[in-house]
Amino acid sequence: KFPVMGVRWRSSLTLGEKEQVNNKNGEDGGNKEVVASYWGIKGEEVKKEDGTPWKWNCFRPWETYQADLTIDLKKHHVPTTFLDKLAYWTVKSLRFPTDVFFQRRYGCRAMMLETVAAVPGMVGGMLLHCKSLRRFEHSGGWIKTLLDEAENERMHLMTFMEVSQPRWYERALVFTVQGVFFNAYFLAYLASPKLAHRVVGYLEEEAIHSYTEFLKELDKGTIENVPAPAIAIDYWLLPADSTLRDVVMVVRADEAHHRDVN
Repeated sequence: KFPVMGVRWRSSLTLGEKEQVNNKNGEDGGNKEVVASYWGIKGEEVKKEDGTPWKWNCFRPWETYQADLTIDLKKHHVPTTFLDKLAYWTVKSLRFPTDVFFQRRYGCRAMMLETVAAVPGMVGGMLLHCKSLRRFEHSGGWIKTLLDEAENERMHLMTFMEVSQPRWYERALVFTVQGVFFNAYFLAYLASPKLAHRVVGYLEEEAIHSYTEFLKELDKGTIENVPAPAIAIDYWLLPADSTLRDVVMVVRADEAHHRDVN
């Protein structure tokens, strides 16, 4: 079976766990400072509806939601114009090296996919933000939509970091791919926002395919269907006994939504 359970990264620890880590550091090394947030400033106490403390610092209770699992997964935008075909074949050409490199290590494949998928929404939102400032006009709600998309993709990454165990060269590859893709997408968006969004739409179609294959491996038992990470249960409001398969299902539904938006 492929390994999916790995060590937890400090970036995905809860607030309470970070305090325990820092307290432990204080006991061992004399540093008694407790850092409870990214900036070293203790934030306001947030609680769940049942009154229990909210333990995540990467999202808040009002940012949780339930994915729409009834969304059409087979919808496809048939490329008709030159830009459509350019976007389509660009994405198709990127799939081949990904298949060769990751093969059936879908946990790490998802990790890589999400580090890239979270870029377009941030780039598009940033450029539309600057455009709104230059032109002194509203964006029609698109800035928030794209930034929400980027945030959702980032939460996918935070979730899969809990269940994957990327090797050192896969983590190094993230730096390279993200650096190249960010700049390429930035230039593409400046040249043609329509082309840029088409690329994202087709990327999301490929993401749906990848997660569908992930589910097949889980169903066959090739990949162990481990319990869902706590961060996923809270973010998607999943039942407490949810499994990795349930997580992949809601992530795939998210990707289908992003496909339709783009």
